[in-house]
Amino acid sequence: MRIKPKSPREALQPEQAPAPPQRSRHVRNPLVILINLVITLAVFGLATVGGALYFGKKKFEEAGPLATDATVVISSGSGLSGITDRLAGQGVIDDSMIDEWIFNLGIRFYKNATNLKAGEYAFAPGVSMHQVMTDLVEGNAVTHSVTIPEGWTTAQIIDRVRKHPVLVGEITDVPGEGALLPETYTFARGMTRQGVLDQMKAAQDKLLAEVWERRTSDLPVNSPEELVILASIVEKETALADERPRVAGVFVNRLNKNMRLQSDPTILYGLYGGEAWLKDRSAIKQSELKAENKYNTYQIDGLPPGPIGNPGRAAMEAVANPSRTLDLFFVADGTGGHIFAETYEQHQANVRKWRKIERERRQQQQNQETQPATSN
Repeated sequence: MRIKPKSPREALQPEQAPAPPQRSRHVRNPLVILINLVITLAVFGLATVGGALYFGKKKFEEAGPLATDATVVISSGSGLSGITDRLAGQGVIDDSMIDEWIFNLGIRFYKNATNLKAGEYAFAPGVSMHQVMTDLVEGNAVTHSVTIPEGWTTAQIIDRVRKHPVLVGEITDVPGEGALLPETYTFARGMTRQGVLDQMKAAQDKLLAEVWERRTSDLPVNSPEELVILASIVEKETALADERPRVAGVFVNRLNKNMRLQSDPTILYGLYGGEAWLKDRSAIKQSELKAENKYNTYQIDGLPPGPIGNPGRAAMEAVANPSRTLDLFFVADGTGGHIFAETYEQHQANVRKWRKIERERRQQQQNQETQPATSN
């Protein structure tokens, strides 16, 4: 077919652009439009949630606003919101709504909303929300302690427990003499006074059973209770750990020979009970020595009717396994220890030495008191 040539004018005219193609019927479908919208919103939502999680996690783990050491008491029964308010009030976490929301959400994210423990907590400057959560979940509370010296009577122990500023509540059940184990006991704020005493009693029961099982076979004590009685006397007679087995050996030898124990501390307990050592006392008076009482081992045979204090582990171990000696006597040596003797004659010589030391000390003290003060 022959093509008609264009005129010069027509050749100068630009060719008309082709018309755009018609949109597919599928693109114009309302369902497709809705699906596209949903996908777009989902992608945007995921991006938003991801950003929020990243921000929240970063905030939850970064250093907090606390500037100085702080102690916060979380009461028993406090809910998550109450704990959050207490922490914010003490400056451990920021008191802004966003930070409190992040803390609550973080606790719930880790599924610890019901695992937070009451107690007294110490937080260091800059502590993070995550570390706060960890401390509350693990119960890393501040611990307090009460120390009971060996040999103290139950009256002395009760007096110390009652005066402790952190313990709470009243003492409803006073244990018997010798029923408590002298040690250092740690506890968190909120512990009751009765609870600490119950711990001491349980510890003594457990230890006494163990010591009784390890005792030597030929002891002149017939029960764990008698072992505690003799151990309480040993405890009062010497404060030196390495002397306790030898002191126990003296009393065991005397019991085996049906000799009276003749222990001075038993006199005081028989006269004044558990309050005998609540006040400092000087040497025993002759009137006290001669006064009749059922604990006075200068007057009675064998063991007294009960302990004269609460012996510690070392004293009970010493009675259960005393030193194998022939010693029957001991007296102070002036240095805090004792001199031991097998015969009464040796003992009398040791007593004379001790009395000489006492006289010299009294004379020296009198000289210091009467010596006039010198001025510079």
